[in-house]
Amino acid sequence: MSSELLAPLDLAFWHLESAGHPMHLGALARFDPAPGDPAGLLPLLAERAAAIPRLRTRVRDVLLPVGGARWSVDKSFDVHRHVHHLRLPEDGDFAAEATRLAGELMERPLERGLPPWEMYLLTGAPGGPFAVLVKLHHALADGMRAVAIGAGIFDEIADARTGTSTAHRAAPRRPRPVPPRSWLPGPWQVSGVADAVRGRAEDLGRALGVGASVLGASVVRAGRHDPHGTPALAADSSGTRRLATAELDLEEVRRVRRVSGGTANDVLLAVVAGALRHWLLERGDPLPAADPCALVPVSRRRPGSPPDCGNKFSAYLLDLPLGDPDPLSRLAAVRRGMDRNKAAGPSRGPGAVAVLADQLPPLAHRFGTPLAGGAARMLFDLLVTNVPLPRSTLSLAGSPLRALYPMAPLARGQALALAMSPYGGRVHTGLVADGRALPDLDRLAHALHTELAELVKATDRSPGS
Repeated sequence: MSSELLAPLDLAFWHLESAGHPMHLGALARFDPAPGDPAGLLPLLAERAAAIPRLRTRVRDVLLPVGGARWSVDKSFDVHRHVHHLRLPEDGDFAAEATRLAGELMERPLERGLPPWEMYLLTGAPGGPFAVLVKLHHALADGMRAVAIGAGIFDEIADARTGTSTAHRAAPRRPRPVPPRSWLPGPWQVSGVADAVRGRAEDLGRALGVGASVLGASVVRAGRHDPHGTPALAADSSGTRRLATAELDLEEVRRVRRVSGGTANDVLLAVVAGALRHWLLERGDPLPAADPCALVPVSRRRPGSPPDCGNKFSAYLLDLPLGDPDPLSRLAAVRRGMDRNKAAGPSRGPGAVAVLADQLPPLAHRFGTPLAGGAARMLFDLLVTNVPLPRSTLSLAGSPLRALYPMAPLARGQALALAMSPYGGRVHTGLVADGRALPDLDRLAHALHTELAELVKATDRSPGS
């Protein structure tokens, strides 16, 4: 593939990273037992990863634009520097051991001089289950593109890629006719300059609008900041990572949605709010005077858009109603908050920091992004994202995929991020936390099950159910 400049938002994630704040996404995929020793799958995994063009590119600085960077093919690419095999104790709980190890591996930043990704084949006893951990730098892709890239290791996607004929490739674009040059500006030249100026003015207007919204939200949150509430979510970063997983029944989520209205994502956000409430009360912490605010990413990819990589998303800010003891009332509050966000749109609300970043020049990202990294704490307390997966059944070397837990990076000043992916009738949830701030992350994962059960029970008792 030819080299290409990093888009402004990709460049922001590249410069946002530090040793204590790695900016990679992740996913832990668990598979049914493979015949024989699953360690033999390592060559297949390496072969399929090497066949994905984007995974052979690395970031290189450029002279122009000043402060910019470019994706370029790594001419010395060696897939074996990226794909590794780790064997877990054969007599332990494989799922628990794989989850623990994945959390530790998520602590380690990716090597910046190489294509920014890694894969780990995690195996236990011969004939037993196995897992694959994928790490992709956030500059490489957002959640949806990460799924599209990482899915290349599965049988179904790899077979389809191998069987694709040249007939399916996009037809080459015909070169546009270039008007004859003249020492006087013709109408086409004046029009082009006018269009460029108009487009830049519109970009500036959007940036100012988003900037005002973000600033306003920061002022409001600073005014209602509760220094005594939810200390675990605002703890200083230790650089450690802990992973916990949960699987929710997708049919139960849909059952609640059919009665309550709204979307399945509204239900899941309400489940997160209730789980946080249960978790805080169980550990003896006071409920915060001000509800914690979640950043909820929203894709800006249009259906049928070209399969480009990089980041194309905005976000909503949503107060999670922890203070309300009624699960149905919490759900109603979440629905109202999300309806307000959708009415305002993802490109102008206070959560649209990604849109603002997309309007800034490369030099601003190179020097300003590291300094502005701590602003995340001013805007939100945790991240909650929903990452869609292919609906078809997936497998690796014939072994069915049983679970895929997505993992989101922690922004500076954040201690918790939840990512959810529906697949196979379950909502697979990956909870990534600062290991020192949330040592009891497993209890929060369990609280997700507790809250969904209470929400289903309350829904069944409600009129009209």
